[in-house]
Amino acid sequence: MKTMFDREFFSSKLGIAALASIIAMISFNAFALNQQICLAADANPVDAPLVELA
Repeated sequence: MKTMFDREFFSSKLGIAALASIIAMISFNAFALNQQICLAADANPVDAPLVELA
């Protein structure tokens, strides 16, 4: 049984590009989460009127 992603795949140019893409997505998500946490700590809640959709 041959797996879809093996050493041969990750040693190819496509596999390296896939790994780079995965690393970029993980780092972007970590950066975005860090920004949200930092902003949430400093944010003051704003009173807004409640809006209901009919």
